[in-house]
Amino acid sequence: MNIKELREKQARITAQARERLDEINANTDEARAAELETAHDKAMAEFDKLDAQIKRAEKQAEMEARANEGDPRRPNGANAEQRGTDDGLKIEYREVFAKAICGPLENLSAEERAVLQKGVAEFRAQTAGTTTAGGYTVPTELMNEIDIAMKAWGPMYDEAICTVINTSSGNPMKLPTVDDTAVVAVAHTEGTALTDDGGSDVTFGQKSLDAYAFDTEFVRWSWELDTDSIFSMEALLGNLLGERLARIANSQLTVGTGSSAPNGVATASGAGVTAASATAITSDELINLVHSVDPAYRTAPKVRFMMNDTTLSAVRKLKDGQGNYLWQMGNIQGGVPASLLGYPISINQAMAGLTTGSRSVLFGDFGKYYVRKVGSTVIGVMRERFWPDMGIAGLIRFDGEITNSAAIKRITMA
Repeated sequence: MNIKELREKQARITAQARERLDEINANTDEARAAELETAHDKAMAEFDKLDAQIKRAEKQAEMEARANEGDPRRPNGANAEQRGTDDGLKIEYREVFAKAICGPLENLSAEERAVLQKGVAEFRAQTAGTTTAGGYTVPTELMNEIDIAMKAWGPMYDEAICTVINTSSGNPMKLPTVDDTAVVAVAHTEGTALTDDGGSDVTFGQKSLDAYAFDTEFVRWSWELDTDSIFSMEALLGNLLGERLARIANSQLTVGTGSSAPNGVATASGAGVTAASATAITSDELINLVHSVDPAYRTAPKVRFMMNDTTLSAVRKLKDGQGNYLWQMGNIQGGVPASLLGYPISINQAMAGLTTGSRSVLFGDFGKYYVRKVGSTVIGVMRERFWPDMGIAGLIRFDGEITNSAAIKRITMA
């Protein structure tokens, strides 16, 4: 199914889900209402699944396009150098497999294809099910791909969401601030000297962006595993540790305490609306949250809502006073993202859900939240220290701070 078909299916699912919710009214019995809500939630889960498939398909298409461009410095096709046993270099199955999963199969030479095909399976004339009849000679078959559990880690390290500053060193960085919004000019009387008592002087402040370090601890693996595995353990573990660092960065930039740690955006946000319920929010509360932020911030390019996926699931069912859904799927064909009250939404799984006293929804100009990245994320492999085994670990340094809490407000649950 291509991307266009996936988007069309999304549109149908959304229309059907809303039809189910529209059936619920004051005359609908509880059992039927619960059944319709369950069907709606199931449809929205399918919508999210399709959305993930679309993103993967788009990323795959982009990778294939880049790969098909080729490298002019390297021969290919009929002019490619065919290396095999003739020049003393034996082609190993694990090397060919790694090359196959990293790029198009068209890049494989004829000899590499033969090695890949030979490694698919082995057949025995004797009975494989009985050990003494030949079963001892049958190798354990390992599927040549690994399933990696996935979990969204969030948007706070994304420069498209926040204002990102990259520095090479971790020296404290000061951000000057000024809030002159409460001061106005006064009427002037002809012939009267201007007041000069200091009462209207501008008051400046500053925020500090430091460099807090986080690490993954060492992960060790044996020399035998590194040699025998069909996967590159160094690359696999490096990717996993990279995601660990991404998760801690997003978590700290969301709910960090600000004490010997980044000041997370939920922690630093201003008080906007307190919900009447401890476990649910209403459409009016979302509207009040928007209007608790000054209009000057509401027109900024990075203004948006932020909440976790469970909260968004509840928000999708809310309507305004005219019966219109607050959440809009957007223009599927045009690739316009979903919106809430006309504003973009960022899903952040580090945000708290709809629980007592939690800060469940944020709204405002996230361009006023500054993320400092110190150098690059480091993934290092130690060979000598653990010889003959190996160890790998990751390090990251960053900080986050909001310049003005009025720019981003929150809903706090009762």
